Amino acid sequence: MELLMKIDIVLSTTEVVEGKHQKICMIDFTGKASGPYFTGEVIGTGVDTQFIKNGVTNLSARYMLEGTDANNEPCRVFIENNGDDFSNCKPQIVTDSKLLADWETSDLRATVTPGDGGVTIHIYKL
Repeated sequence: MELLMKIDIVLSTTEVVEGKHQKICMIDFTGKASGPYFTGEVIGTGVDTQFIKNGVTNLSARYMLEGTDANNEPCRVFIENNGDDFSNCKPQIVTDSKLLADWETSDLRATVTPGDGGVTIHIYKL
C-alpha cells in the first residue's frame, strides 16, 4: 500500500436524532491534509454522518479539500469515505488535478485513528 495523504481532522459540533429503529449522528469538522502528492485544507466544514442500528455503525464522511498538488498546481479534492470500521474505510475521490486524476479510479483504502479533539485519516492506494 502507498500512502497518498494524511488528514488531521478537528471535530466541531455534533447533532443527533434518535428514531425508533436508528440513531443518526452528524459531526462537523475542519482539517488539514499533507502528503507526497497533495497539501491543503478542508473548505468550510466537512460532515461525518454515523448511522447506528442494531449495534452496528456505518460511517459516511464527505468533505472537499483545497490546496496544491506535487506539481505546485492549485486544485481541489472531494472525498467521500464510507465504512463500518475505523480500520477499513473505502474512500472515493474526485479531483480537478491532472496529476491526481488516477485517484478517481484507483482502489483506495483509509484508516481512521482517534486522537485528542479529532481523528487522523490515512488514505492509501492499493
